[in-house]
Amino acid sequence: MKILIAGYGKIGATLVRQLSGEGYELTIIESDPDKMEECIELYDVMGIEGNCASMEVLREAKVESADLLIAMTGQDEINLLCCVTAHHMNPKISTITRIKNPEYSGQITSMQGAFALSMAVNPDFQAAKEISRLIRYPGFLKRDTFAKSNAEIVELKVKKDSALNGLSLFRINHTLKCQVLVCAVLRGGEAIIPSGDFVLQENDRIFVTASNENLNELLKRLNIITHKATTVLIAGGSRIGYYLAKNLILHGISVQIVDFKARRCRELAAMLPEAVIVEGDASDQKVLDREGIGNCDAFVALTGMDETNVLMSLYADHRKVPQTITKLGRAENLHILENLPVGSIVSPKDLVTNIIIRYIRAKKSKVGAALTMHLIADGMVEAEEFRVTQETRHCGEKLKDIRLKKNVLLAGITRKGNNEIPSGESVFLEGDTLIVISGGDQVIEQINDIFAE
Repeated sequence: MKILIAGYGKIGATLVRQLSGEGYELTIIESDPDKMEECIELYDVMGIEGNCASMEVLREAKVESADLLIAMTGQDEINLLCCVTAHHMNPKISTITRIKNPEYSGQITSMQGAFALSMAVNPDFQAAKEISRLIRYPGFLKRDTFAKSNAEIVELKVKKDSALNGLSLFRINHTLKCQVLVCAVLRGGEAIIPSGDFVLQENDRIFVTASNENLNELLKRLNIITHKATTVLIAGGSRIGYYLAKNLILHGISVQIVDFKARRCRELAAMLPEAVIVEGDASDQKVLDREGIGNCDAFVALTGMDETNVLMSLYADHRKVPQTITKLGRAENLHILENLPVGSIVSPKDLVTNIIIRYIRAKKSKVGAALTMHLIADGMVEAEEFRVTQETRHCGEKLKDIRLKKNVLLAGITRKGNNEIPSGESVFLEGDTLIVISGGDQVIEQINDIFAE
């Protein structure tokens, strides 16, 4: 598949890294010569310097023979014009664009056909949606849903006094009296797909799959308090902050936003009359104290500076805020933060990248492609959901008789809304959905890719 990527920013760079590793034929269009040079040095891709909305530049990038265009520049209008122009030059091309401005969100949906868009993504909206969900359903550092929300993969950190510390995986269900499966462990920056004799240690970040009721039982057994938030303090009045506040207010949660720009505060006050908007520097601990950080149920750090967000979240933890969420724009070195109490980490570019990669794989595979795909363990492990069809091999066979590829784990079977943690005696049938965990360099594009033979 030939793919054009317009814009080598945060999302563009992440897509190039992922897709080049999967063997796609990539051409990058970027107006900044320094960024273009960096891209070509790092990856085996073609590079075209220029304006991606220009017919001349698109022709040089061979848009007429491309299968997909992904427009990820920093300007919504350029992205839209790029997609419209590309479709005019090649009516068969699929197009994906990033749209950030909230003013465009409604009309993009209603005019998707007019703009010749296959998909529009909004990283700020996706991040706000993820953060809202973490706040409204607390207890875990991260939650990814599968099987129409009947199953989840959640992230927990093993603390020194936790019942999980020193526990081998084959004893978890007996010790905690609930059916869960630890499908991945992040330890010292290394992602591990563990076997049953793996022993958990303090500071491990573990990724657990189970039904919703078993996950709730897990929280009780581990004495993790899941008090739902009624008051949230947001540091940073960015687009994410706006989307998040709007969502939380709809769910009856009181919101306070602190931003240092007077003009932005006035804009937010007009758009969010139910929220409390405060002009101030949220990186100043005195300002946070004045605005009641010690009394809020959740604190969200959303400034444009990763370092500032981390420091504010550390202070929120120091002030015993029950739930802290930290936005990171660049999440390449997440292992550095493993042992720091910064709460849940949300990366807008990773959320959008997941959506786009799933679309591309589905377009390539067509039959048997993943229904859902999430990157877990700092992007080193993939969790995918597949539907079992007539073409799926080994239907009706016991799992103990089936050989899976190395570093592949079958983590869940969902049948008619009921989720099962697989055992050797389990079977999957046509119509079931399977949750598949894979690590290493391999790519699971369709369900039959998981089998060893």
